[in-house]
Amino acid sequence: MTDSRRAAVAAMLGARSVALVGASPRPGSFGERMIVEARRSSARMHLVNPRYDAIGDIACAPSLAALDEPVDLVLLGVPDVALLDELKAAAAVGARSAVIFGSAHGAALRDAVAATAAEAGMSVCGAGCMGFVNNATGLRALGYLEPDPLPPGGVSLVTHSGSAFSTILRAGRGFGFRLAVSSGQELVTDTADYLDYVVEDPGTTLIALLLETPRSVGRLRAGLHRAAQKGIPVVILPVGHSPRGRAMVAAHSGALAGDAAGWQAFCADTGAIRVSDMAEFTDTIELFEAGRRRRPGSHGIATVHDSGAERALCADIAHELAVDFAELAAPTVAAIGDLLDDGLTPGNPLDVWGTGADTRELFGGCLRALVDDAGVAVTALAVDLVTEFDDDTAYADAALDVAAGSEAPVALLTSVPSAIDQSTAKRLRDNGIPVLEGTRSGIAALGHLARWPLPVSTVVPEIDGERAARWRARLAEPGWDAPTAFALLADYGIPVAQSRTAHDVNQALAAAEAVGYPVALKTLGSEHKSDVGGVILNVADRESLSLAYEDMAGRLGPGVSIDAMAPAGVEISLGVVRDDNFGPLIVVAAGGTLVELLADRAVACAPVSREAAVTLLRSLHTAPLLDGWRGAPPVDIDTLADAIIGFSQLASELGENLDAVEANPIIASPTGVVAVDALMLVRKP
Repeated sequence: MTDSRRAAVAAMLGARSVALVGASPRPGSFGERMIVEARRSSARMHLVNPRYDAIGDIACAPSLAALDEPVDLVLLGVPDVALLDELKAAAAVGARSAVIFGSAHGAALRDAVAATAAEAGMSVCGAGCMGFVNNATGLRALGYLEPDPLPPGGVSLVTHSGSAFSTILRAGRGFGFRLAVSSGQELVTDTADYLDYVVEDPGTTLIALLLETPRSVGRLRAGLHRAAQKGIPVVILPVGHSPRGRAMVAAHSGALAGDAAGWQAFCADTGAIRVSDMAEFTDTIELFEAGRRRRPGSHGIATVHDSGAERALCADIAHELAVDFAELAAPTVAAIGDLLDDGLTPGNPLDVWGTGADTRELFGGCLRALVDDAGVAVTALAVDLVTEFDDDTAYADAALDVAAGSEAPVALLTSVPSAIDQSTAKRLRDNGIPVLEGTRSGIAALGHLARWPLPVSTVVPEIDGERAARWRARLAEPGWDAPTAFALLADYGIPVAQSRTAHDVNQALAAAEAVGYPVALKTLGSEHKSDVGGVILNVADRESLSLAYEDMAGRLGPGVSIDAMAPAGVEISLGVVRDDNFGPLIVVAAGGTLVELLADRAVACAPVSREAAVTLLRSLHTAPLLDGWRGAPPVDIDTLADAIIGFSQLASELGENLDAVEANPIIASPTGVVAVDALMLVRKP
């Protein structure tokens, strides 16, 4: 981010004087709402509308040029037909920034807005946004009425959705805001710019991003890495990653959303916490904003229940979400056992309800034992927190007792948000105990805190400039086939089968003699060779090859490859796929003809470390095959990881020149790995 761009964003978010273009006295109008919010703001307010000399007791100028002082920020509450002229007028009077509330329909208008702002060095919030609130300075740049005062706190929120902006500001949860931005279409200033600002703000304790479209991904990645280095949690809710969702994003903003695999890889690369919906978003924010962090060396969650059925439900959901329950130390189990009524068994998750006597002491004692266990990362009292008509406050009292005597993370986990007694929840939140409003979202949030901080990639590849230049030149040439793709893979240290091309039977026979029988015969006439009968394995001799070639050439064309046979082993698919938003992704998957059917894959942003390569392999559902399944010998994991590193290096050097490169299958065996088929899709200039 350039210094001038950073300064423009700071001028917008820290504006001390604001002009409201389109201000109006008409009740219920957009112009009136701007005035209402500007009156609440810390910035000096100037009204602009040629229809009025004054609105109430405030003078109203006919134009920006008629103002009696320069302004830092211009709020443009005008229709599209007037938008560009008013933005140019703002630039002409030296305004450093603007908020565009309208949708700025049409590519031509949007391009003109972006060009005007770029030429003037202006930052712009929007178009199609709700505005923003800088809660640290009291600046409110809004065209819609939002809570006043906004709860203070350390959360800096940036959301592409205006509706989500208003919802989260009104959530009434156990956290407050440092900065809240409804960024809209981000025609000029994008999330990476806002992130750059808040990462350097010492008052920001958590960054929350709701994103449809990842823009300026390089700068966004750098900002997230800086947040990780500073120990600032980042929670990202990506939307629009399904096929239908991506189409909706394109129709809504004219932008391309990131797909699920891309977001997964991007968040893993940057250490950001990826959540799935608004409930998980707000539960995770509240849990982290309580400020308590897990002890070093602790792992897994612990929960205390007053219901056996809800305990089982909690275990089911945690299993689905891959959230681990901590293994309790023997002294912890013994301490809990001494507290429980007869018939109840100490464990995790823990059902405490027995006779109902001494609830505060019983639940408090069990909670305290779990909180004090060095292996437990975060503990939750999992009760529904309903209104107690006998005024019993034992559950809340127990949680407050335990939290007061420990710095370890403690939370309330509820199941039905509408059943929560709000006065009790407020009491807990006022005392720093988060109340998680849903079993699934709450368990997910507990899992996020139990695993945080997440690992962040620090790999910096050493680029072989001569090799990269050589292959970039070759990629620009036509005539790619499997043997040529094999040559590329081999140059990046990926073991490949011997392979030669042929276009008649005599060439095929000569190639087989050079490679050595038995051989594999594969058509060059189809990408999905197996689907069309284009692969024949273990061709043993000249006669068999002649017959097989004539049949295949007659069906699929004369071009074939003659490949050496590989030893038996586990089939893995390795490759690089270029994502439209996130760039080259490393893909590790179950290989062979089942790759699409199983959909068993893991993805990562390039480059990857050796440790990350092994983690990708271990994350596959079919990973047990690598260790030997039902008597089969284990494969050479180290060599397979080396092949992934080779693809990572290829992605780092040639990722901008390729749409995809895949070795499928790679045969992994106890003696090593070998790629026996390859596909290359060169990116069009």
